[in-house]
Amino acid sequence: MIESDYEHIIRPKKRLLELDLKSLWNYRDLFVMYIRRDIVTYYKQTIFGPLWYVIQPILTTLMYMFIFGGLAKIPTDGIPQPLFYLAGIALWNYFSQTFIACSNVFATNAHVFGKVYFPRLVVPLASCASNLIRLLIQFALFLIVYLYYVIAEGLPFSMTTAFLLCPLVVLSTGLMAMSAGLFFSAWTVKYRDLQYVVQFGIQLLMYATPVIYPLSFAPESYRWLMNLNPLSPLFELFKYGCLGVGTFSSGALAYSFAFLAVLLFTSVVVFNKTEQNFMDTV
Repeated sequence: MIESDYEHIIRPKKRLLELDLKSLWNYRDLFVMYIRRDIVTYYKQTIFGPLWYVIQPILTTLMYMFIFGGLAKIPTDGIPQPLFYLAGIALWNYFSQTFIACSNVFATNAHVFGKVYFPRLVVPLASCASNLIRLLIQFALFLIVYLYYVIAEGLPFSMTTAFLLCPLVVLSTGLMAMSAGLFFSAWTVKYRDLQYVVQFGIQLLMYATPVIYPLSFAPESYRWLMNLNPLSPLFELFKYGCLGVGTFSSGALAYSFAFLAVLLFTSVVVFNKTEQNFMDTV
């Protein structure tokens, strides 16, 4: 039989920098199934179920208001604390959950990868998509609270035209989380202790990212150090688009996008290399 007689032909990857987009499209049903699995099983056998998508940011916001807004007196650039914290929490949850899921992609799916063939990139892409759905739900919560302050409290409508760039910010944040996660996945599959290091490190990274405070709060002498974090301009642009407050520059955004391009390139190479021989290490 000739190759044209087959619907799908499985070939080994010949180059480390290779994305078989055709195979990904052929397995789009599996992609959707993984998204459904992530959403349905995440809160399976819980009392509130998917309501935790809303309960978690509400409780986190209340805690931030008490600790950082009440005790530490950290300013929010004149924005009501619930709005400021909800905007940062929604985007941060998207980044952190996608990063952790992708960093453990080989370790948590070894039982599947070793038995069935399909493009391995389907799994991290599905994690990114399922967390995007969570982000949209939490962003809807942000909009409800925002409308309350505008209608009931008389807060001036402060969304700017930069809001149109928010989809680009979300896409960049998701790609950065997935790329960083895939890069670390090559190490977590070999050294399981790194899974705990990654989870601890992502908590520390939140405090180096303007999630619970504005970048303007950082002293001038340390602000350059904060700008080394490629997430900082993205979070500041997101808040500027949604709330009209934020400290960023075109140079800082260019740095973030350049960092993302290098990280994405490196992660694809590392992921493809690990994919070829990871079963020898699990």
